[in-house]
Amino acid sequence: MRIAVIGAGIVGVTTAYELALAGHEVTVFDRCASVASEASFANAGIVAPGYVSPWAAPGMPWKVLRHLLGRDAPVRLQGLAAWRHLPWLWRWWRACRPAVHAANRAAMLRLARFSFERLQELTLALRLDYEQQRGLLVLLRSDRELAQARGGLKLLAELGVGFELLDAERTRAIEPALHAGTALRAAIHLPNDGVGNCRQFAHLLKAQAQRLGAGFRLGAEVLRVEAGARPAVVTAGGSDSFDGVVLCTGAESNGLLRPLGLRLPLAAVYGYSLTAPLRHIDGAADTAPRAALMDERHKVAISRLGQRVRVAGSAELGGSPDHLHVPALRTLYRVLDDWFPGAVHKQKAQHWKGARPMLPDGPPVLGASGAAGVWLNLGHGSSGWALACGSARVLAEQISGRDAALDMRGLGIDRLR
Repeated sequence: MRIAVIGAGIVGVTTAYELALAGHEVTVFDRCASVASEASFANAGIVAPGYVSPWAAPGMPWKVLRHLLGRDAPVRLQGLAAWRHLPWLWRWWRACRPAVHAANRAAMLRLARFSFERLQELTLALRLDYEQQRGLLVLLRSDRELAQARGGLKLLAELGVGFELLDAERTRAIEPALHAGTALRAAIHLPNDGVGNCRQFAHLLKAQAQRLGAGFRLGAEVLRVEAGARPAVVTAGGSDSFDGVVLCTGAESNGLLRPLGLRLPLAAVYGYSLTAPLRHIDGAADTAPRAALMDERHKVAISRLGQRVRVAGSAELGGSPDHLHVPALRTLYRVLDDWFPGAVHKQKAQHWKGARPMLPDGPPVLGASGAAGVWLNLGHGSSGWALACGSARVLAEQISGRDAALDMRGLGIDRLR
């Protein structure tokens, strides 16, 4: 079949590859001049199926309330625009109930583990090198954080996710550059999780998709999609007909869905990152991380990507893509200094802000949209890199008329109606 994929982020590129591998004629459309130029450009890089979880979780409403009361929190409601998302916030609040959260987390973990397996298959089969490293440490600063983490550890054990709870001494043996002056109560070690350069992987897989015959029309903004037996993609250059159209369009998907009579409760939740080159001092001990870490208190990730360190976090609802909120960046620098002071050249740091397409309950929406010929692969939130390969594989199988090799409960559009 002739299939159009709209969106060339990590989800769109992996979808194009899987469809081309299945024998379809694929054309990818994106408004940017290169793949992985928006939400996939400078994310944390962490691939952690064991740590994937909905943002809608028990206790999260209190963290938002703490911010509103002026206390430090990893969640920010930015400006009056945040209050336009009140219907989304209401659905998100309801999804924070323990039973709902447990079902959504289970759905995300199933997809994450399937996705990780597919990522490893592609990495080995195609011999891809994207600055990947194994190992993730979730750092717990206090007894309270350790107590709060135990419920999640129980679920990981039930799902068969490999992990180990370490004391401070064993944690520092794995990451010896951790600053001794920062309080560390314990850490959760996920040895099979890790880090990789998402944008680099997207470029490598784009090349593989092109070898299979996929075409990329970059710099071509899609104005609208017309559903039907032969759905059409309309750009400024005209209209092209296909046998199917897949939307991998992230936070702005409703602009294309609304004319089709569809609307998803999507919100752009902005994340921040800084990326800086390592500081090398002759004769001095290494002061940088070896792989990937997560500061549980601040929900900030620290990742080693080759000769650079990336620090990423924050969740900003109601902001704008062009405005960098200084306190959010300040938190990233503070967490970096807490754990790895002096590790990077701060004056050479690059700052980035990206819109994560988040549905209120957490999981993405995969499969048929309900509009003839239009399929969906979007709403991955902050877990797009961790879920992309599995989501693409599932969707390619569905479009090809085969059963998905995954329990799809909680991942379809029906749950959002």
